Amino acid sequence: MDIGNRIRKFRYKASLTQEQLAEKLGVSAQAVSKWENSAAMPDIVLLPELAEVFGVSIDELFDLTVDQKLRRIENRMEMQDELLPDVFREYEEFLREQMEGGEHKQKATGLLAHLYHHRIESFARKAAFYAREAIRMAPEKKDCQWILQKAEGSAAWDWNTANHSRTIDFYKKVIEEDSIEPQTPLPYFYLIDNLIADHRTKEAAEYLKRFAQLPAHRPFMVPVYEAAIALAEFDEGKADAIMEKTLGDFAGETAILFEAAQYYARKCDYEKAIYYYEASYAAEEDCKPRFTDALEGVAIIYEIQGEYQKAVDARSRILEALKKEWGFSEETVVHQAEQELDRLIKMASDAGSR
Repeated sequence: MDIGNRIRKFRYKASLTQEQLAEKLGVSAQAVSKWENSAAMPDIVLLPELAEVFGVSIDELFDLTVDQKLRRIENRMEMQDELLPDVFREYEEFLREQMEGGEHKQKATGLLAHLYHHRIESFARKAAFYAREAIRMAPEKKDCQWILQKAEGSAAWDWNTANHSRTIDFYKKVIEEDSIEPQTPLPYFYLIDNLIADHRTKEAAEYLKRFAQLPAHRPFMVPVYEAAIALAEFDEGKADAIMEKTLGDFAGETAILFEAAQYYARKCDYEKAIYYYEASYAAEEDCKPRFTDALEGVAIIYEIQGEYQKAVDARSRILEALKKEWGFSEETVVHQAEQELDRLIKMASDAGSR
């Protein structure tokens, strides 16, 4: 059903004449008539007001399919840092309805998780900002220190709050319940990552053996994880030897370059980390659009080292890739990249003026 018929339907339901609707919208009755006869479309700026007059959402005006609505929700979250409360509630209600069953249940469930996480991130940014301000004013007080820790995911000293046991138990259960053939290796990554983070290396090694038996596993990730396990066991010599051998054994795998960069970054060997991050990004030159994770690593390392202009250069390359390779312009990821670049430009300027 086209939007003209939808407008006519909602106008009848609201018991409005064309003249009355026109008056509410500040347009002529002839304009409303043209809409309803599909001779013209309402101006896009009138859609929110039109939806408000009828007491419906903009989606309902267009009679979007479920798939279209799901894509619209997904795109909206990519485009906006924060959703207005009424938009959030509308999406939440729609996704919950789709979770009741049918072909869209899995997609809707995943999007609901994204919706809540989107709100968490937008609120976390606010919480971190005000926590920082409060800490600057009273650094001796503890009440906002833990808020900053939670908002930004920073390290916690207390083991009872820093461990990942609940996540570990969840992924163990996911693996045991996975009946899909061939079994997916993805949960193994998250399980082993968290086991290593908690230094539960014996369990990590056991699950790595199981991972290595999966038909869909990536062979080079086995020695990569062996190196990470050795590092978690404080055997740096063994870990380095494994990583160096892996780089030789899998020289044709471009993905190993990124894994090597991450390995060296974790052990604060920043020169090697930057080398492999740059090599990883360059290796994808013929596979555009490229992910910018490697450049992100380079930017962070330069900032840690106080090389702010080099960090600015790396952030500029990220922004350029997002715009030129991905074709992004107004998406949230672009806004965030611009904010990071502005922050570093100021830091470079401040450092240069000292």
